[in-house]
Amino acid sequence: MSRPIFPTTLDHWAGATLAASFALLLGALAFQHVGGLPPCQMCYWQRYGHLAVLAFAWGALLPVATPARVALLALAGVALLATAGIGAYHAGVEWKWWQGPAGCSATSGVGKSLEELRRMVLGTKMVRCDEIPWSLLGLSMAGWNALISAALAAAALTGAWRCAARA
Repeated sequence: MSRPIFPTTLDHWAGATLAASFALLLGALAFQHVGGLPPCQMCYWQRYGHLAVLAFAWGALLPVATPARVALLALAGVALLATAGIGAYHAGVEWKWWQGPAGCSATSGVGKSLEELRRMVLGTKMVRCDEIPWSLLGLSMAGWNALISAALAAAALTGAWRCAARA
């Protein structure tokens, strides 16, 4: 049986999820390599969620049984929820609402983490999770990632729900 020339609804949802998450990763890499803004530990955690989204959304585009594809799209939505949650947590650390991980946001002086001490000895600059290197309209990159990833999660999960109802 041949596949239709135009993508099916499930292909549309999976492709849009894949493209949007890929665009967010490209944006983060551009900020890092072109803009000269090195990522902190929590920035990397957010990227891991997008890498999972790419894997799940790509799997949802494969020619396998529809229930498996719907499940993969739903998993992509859950991974987007996870990265949105990490982004919201990171934004809260930046806004000093709560303390972040000791490895990238500990206060100076006594009680430095092993990571901070290692970086001090090696002479490398620690990228702090509790500082905002860039913002737009009052939101940092972590805040924008949280909002955009939450919206993408809602779209991916809505698409999975609708496709499951049709299957």
